[in-house]
Amino acid sequence: MTATDLSTSTTSPQLSELTSAHIEATERYAAHNYHPLPVVLAEGDGAWVVDVDGKRYLDCLAGYSALNFGHSNERLVAVAREQLGRLTLTSRAFFNDKLSGFAEALCRLTGKDMILPMNSGAEAVETAIKVSRKWGYEVKGVPAGQATIITMEGNFHGRTTTIVSFSDDDVATSGYAPFTTGFRGVKYGDIEAIASAIDETTVAVLFEPIQGEGGVVMPPEGFLRDLRALCTERNVLMVADEIQSGLARSGRTFACDHEDVVPDIYIMGKALGGGIYPVSAIAADREVMDVITPGSHGSTFGGNPLAAAIGTEVVAMLEEGTFQARSAEIGAQLEAGFGPLVGKGLSDVRVRGAWAGIDIDPSLMSGRQMSEALMARGILAKDTHGSTVRFAPPLVASDEDIAGLVTAVTEILAAA
Repeated sequence: MTATDLSTSTTSPQLSELTSAHIEATERYAAHNYHPLPVVLAEGDGAWVVDVDGKRYLDCLAGYSALNFGHSNERLVAVAREQLGRLTLTSRAFFNDKLSGFAEALCRLTGKDMILPMNSGAEAVETAIKVSRKWGYEVKGVPAGQATIITMEGNFHGRTTTIVSFSDDDVATSGYAPFTTGFRGVKYGDIEAIASAIDETTVAVLFEPIQGEGGVVMPPEGFLRDLRALCTERNVLMVADEIQSGLARSGRTFACDHEDVVPDIYIMGKALGGGIYPVSAIAADREVMDVITPGSHGSTFGGNPLAAAIGTEVVAMLEEGTFQARSAEIGAQLEAGFGPLVGKGLSDVRVRGAWAGIDIDPSLMSGRQMSEALMARGILAKDTHGSTVRFAPPLVASDEDIAGLVTAVTEILAAA
């Protein structure tokens, strides 16, 4: 089968009347800020989802790592249901009986003194930026209005105006200027470039330990340790965006753990809400977090009882260590399965825990075509940057599930 044949056979599938109706209504009434695969999902259980026509699919995207614990996880659903019947929102105008336990648990997990809860991952990144700047002015002594933050090329931290201000993705930035100033982009993983970019105005280095949106891109071995040492030496905050890479996705609780590095600020989201509810937070020690004072930052829903109840249970599950161990096992299986395909349709494979990025020979097919071909075989995944496909199955996926994914990719490449 040629790339043209594959494109023709997968981009125009025979859709049922029900599926077509859902897609047409969504396209008519919802803004076109995504380009979804033509599948309409209705149910989920564990690593599997079911569409409106009753067809089952192995979910190998897991809500961009938000569903690390699987769809409809019994423990998380039970906690959410119980809390839904008690109290869901108070705003931070009052204390609630769930936030204290969540804050203590998340501090215990991160080893930090304090947390600041928010909702979406982008909000948590914005919070880290604000805290870093305020720390720079009030603690480090940077002149007012001059704080700078070092960011990485190829980054993805969200889509707010400030965050896309330091993106180098044309699609994310086109048409949204003017942008927020105060950021300096350097090559990802280049410790010398970071050192050269730091000056007396620098308050933080913001980075992803693994760049998920880029296709599970990892920095050189030792980069995290070198960055930790550099930030300490130059009195700059090391700010790790662990929204996708953290909470067991990479085979450890945090991706920074692979080099035994502790950043000054952890940014967390996605899996922190168990795929049930938007929950995010940053964690830092008191000398950093104390710059936040009443009225200087806030969120109506941040730290609400429902979010806190779910987040507390997520931390309890992570403290057991079984999800981290399972992630590592899945990673070993993915590496063993995808590795031999390099030179046989794949140009590169990157695996860290239950997270893999494969680069497909563009003469064979695009990442979108691979995703469509996998969908036809009952597997859901997502392409990025043309010829790359990312896989992030829920950590409850079985060995048989992962073997099926590897077999499908192998057979699709062989037929191309």
